[in-house]
Amino acid sequence: MARQKNSSQIAENRKARHDYFVEETFEAGLSLQGWEVKSIREGRVQLKESYVLVKNGELYLFGTHISPLATASTHYPIDPVRNRKLLLHRKEISYLIGAVDRKGFTLVPLKLYWKSGRVKLCIALGKGKKQFDKRETIKQREWDREHGRIMKMTR
Repeated sequence: MARQKNSSQIAENRKARHDYFVEETFEAGLSLQGWEVKSIREGRVQLKESYVLVKNGELYLFGTHISPLATASTHYPIDPVRNRKLLLHRKEISYLIGAVDRKGFTLVPLKLYWKSGRVKLCIALGKGKKQFDKRETIKQREWDREHGRIMKMTR
């Protein structure tokens, strides 16, 4: 069965769930420029190499590539991989900073989507997986697939 893409979803970081155990997710807004929103509407965004860091008590998204459109203004310098500020409530920021500092979690961007006409980013508190954890996850996924096939044949 083909994976159905949600119409409000823009981009997804599939590698994040492979590399991290996701403990808790949060919804964050993004501080974007006009040309970036237009490019995102065209689907010209990539989350694959992106990550979230704490800087001066605020959260920033690093490494997200938003390709500029050909019709973008030449009067303003365009940086496709600039750092973008994440917009969250102060309590959420404090909680996330504490979890990263004290408990050893990592902040990982999972997906980018539209909500009420605004771009939102789903970020997760994650613990890094070791190589044997990744292999175990793959074995479990293959077993679930095989189990589904067996059950389908017995019907």
